[in-house]
Amino acid sequence: MMYLIFVIAAVVTVLAAIKLSTYADVIAERSSLGGMMVGTLLLAGATSLPEVTTSLTAIVVNNPDIAVSNVLGSNLFNLFILAAMDIYYRRKRIFVHVGLDHIKTGFISFGLTGIVFIAILSPSGYHFMNIGLEMYLLVIFYLVSMKLLLQKPSLEMSEEVAATSEPAYHTRAISLKRAKIGFGLASLIIFIAGSMLTITGDAIAISSGLGSSFVGTFLIAGATSLPEAVTVIVAIQLANYQLAVGNIVGSNLFNLMILALSDLFFRSGPILSVVHPVTLISVSAVLLLNCLVIGVMILSQTERFRSKLYPVPSTVVIAFYLVCSYMIFHLG
Repeated sequence: MMYLIFVIAAVVTVLAAIKLSTYADVIAERSSLGGMMVGTLLLAGATSLPEVTTSLTAIVVNNPDIAVSNVLGSNLFNLFILAAMDIYYRRKRIFVHVGLDHIKTGFISFGLTGIVFIAILSPSGYHFMNIGLEMYLLVIFYLVSMKLLLQKPSLEMSEEVAATSEPAYHTRAISLKRAKIGFGLASLIIFIAGSMLTITGDAIAISSGLGSSFVGTFLIAGATSLPEAVTVIVAIQLANYQLAVGNIVGSNLFNLMILALSDLFFRSGPILSVVHPVTLISVSAVLLLNCLVIGVMILSQTERFRSKLYPVPSTVVIAFYLVCSYMIFHLG
């Protein structure tokens, strides 16, 4: 029965995510925010709602491993999604359409993940109100970085990108007001479905004998990343490539803030100090894949790379993801 509920919750999440990305595209086109900001802030926060409910529910059932590995696994899976879609839609050259803000966001994500890596590798032991010192640094780094990012948004757009900004035919009839209401309702549905994914995922971890770290990193993280996967596909089909990339890099930023929220509710001490050692592999993999994605975003701005070496970094990201999956399965 738990497997059936898990599948139903996953299907509901996918259907809600399709609507979510369509409404986000309308908001991006008909408001002053644009695809990058809507993807990085609005859509990223909404598609990360399953991770919020998953991690907090894991705290309630006293499974901090799932709470942390779900976040890291989701970030890992998100980068895998972006690389896989880049290969599948290779003729569209997704990364060619990114702007400076996407690259900046990638570096912010790398910095935040680096703080988590250090906290897991060598916990400081300092905490305030049972919240680790590293979490305070994480939140401060995030807030300062986002403030700097939003102060001077990149408004420049190449002619090639501008040519793709025309709203898709089936979104033209949707008003901005309807899009905002629909976006809110779809977000609520995803929020509820995320709780069911966590509860059933925890039950599957116990009944199957698989480790919580592996289940959290791959089974639950993969399921809770379904909104990101669907929204990327829909955004690409709508030719809104900035929305597609912005959703992934923005979701990874938002997900890391979930760790701070989880630590707030975990009352047995700093949460990163009690996770399984295999979690270090997950966070290392996120750092590595993040570097590769930043690299491809930067290199995609050069003509030589676009014509000859464009698919290479995304292929490497997929390969490393599979290797890390194998290692965590055997060590977790």
